[in-house]
Amino acid sequence: MTPETGQRAARTGKSWITDWDPENETFWREKGRPVAQRNLWASIFSEHIGFSIWSIWSVLVLFMTPATGFDWAPEQKFLLVSVVAFVGAVLRVPYTLAVPFFGGRNWTIISSTMLLVPTGLAVFLIQAPQTPYWLFLVLAAIAGIGGGNFSSSMANINFYFPEKEKGWALGMNAGGGNIGVATVQLVGLGVIALFTAQGGHFVPLFYVPFILLAIWVAIRHMNNLAGARSDASAQLAATKDRHFWIMSFLYVGTFGSFIGFGFAFGLLLQNQFGLEPLQAASITFLGPTIGSLIRPIGGKMADRFGGARVTLWNFVAMVAGTGVVVAAINADSLAVFIGAFCVVFVLTGIGNGSTYKMIPSIYAAKAQNAIAQGAPREETLAYNKRIASSMLGLIGAMGAMGGVAINLVFRESFRATESAAPGFLAFLAFYTVCAIITYAVYMRTPAATASTTTPTGTTETVAR
Repeated sequence: MTPETGQRAARTGKSWITDWDPENETFWREKGRPVAQRNLWASIFSEHIGFSIWSIWSVLVLFMTPATGFDWAPEQKFLLVSVVAFVGAVLRVPYTLAVPFFGGRNWTIISSTMLLVPTGLAVFLIQAPQTPYWLFLVLAAIAGIGGGNFSSSMANINFYFPEKEKGWALGMNAGGGNIGVATVQLVGLGVIALFTAQGGHFVPLFYVPFILLAIWVAIRHMNNLAGARSDASAQLAATKDRHFWIMSFLYVGTFGSFIGFGFAFGLLLQNQFGLEPLQAASITFLGPTIGSLIRPIGGKMADRFGGARVTLWNFVAMVAGTGVVVAAINADSLAVFIGAFCVVFVLTGIGNGSTYKMIPSIYAAKAQNAIAQGAPREETLAYNKRIASSMLGLIGAMGAMGGVAINLVFRESFRATESAAPGFLAFLAFYTVCAIITYAVYMRTPAATASTTTPTGTTETVAR
């Protein structure tokens, strides 16, 4: 028996689907759509719980006050959430490979089960202020495994849907996961309201039954695709393409901002405006909620108008919104700060959807270019889809690094000036650069460029 034959034999059974062709309209209409949607909703729930556990320490730090035994400086709290964000970002790379290796259903079961570890640790850590700070960093960082769920979930769903519906499907999947940041903040608000800041351990305890439910949902409602392929060689090939680095940079500006601001919002309210834990918790969920809910709309807008066009104008708006945030801080206006910051959250959500839609569209256009020049159709489509799937996970990891950078910038900003304003000025400059790059690479049409009309009816410009 050859290795290939053995692999095929292992990919059989009730949970495995061996025949999957979403680009075939008859197959998609008669068989594919209901299966894909069932897997999508199960994936959204699992990813939602993963995001909640990943961001749980952004809530628990609100409970860490002198009254509860934590006499920590602001920069120590920003460093703690930065470490958690970093681990989640790094794990997104191997998590992308896990889906084709184990199967989407199987890996969802495994990754959901692993969430029980950081959840249990959080229950004990939040009640142990005497724990050395360095040990807090190490143990809390394990919550980063929840951040890896995003890449495996997105890579899995990317295999299920046809090109013309990926903007919506990936947007729904990501948005449903992203809103886990807001959900855990609402849980934190409820705990503080009911038990005061002394009840922090109830936040992770709340999530234990939902982790078990996510495991059951994956077992009951998800499938493995035997044809899903995404390997280390595909990831290596993706990193050699300049579009990988460009899209990673842009995704740092959109998703990196979303997750970084989501982790930092409560700390900003406490340290910039002096809010108490209950006051901060009653506000922090607003930004991540609207940023998450708007993400599918960003994907839909990209399907309709083109990912590059939506992304460009979104970055321009982020520059303006960040400018208002800086003005609000300088004027010490809490109301203007909250309003402007929530607008920026909306823009990060739209940008998340539009930039992520650009990735498969770029490679679909490249595949069509190659086919037009005589390349074999099936092999070319399969190769470019494999590279695009690898890029989805890798770019997700690079984007999450933006969340690390944002909290480190805030840490240095508070340490040097006791204000977040210099940090926001740095972000404003970064968004300006992102807008320029989007225009120069994906909107302007240089001589050595091919433009291809995608199945959505929009034109994606692919620089060669």
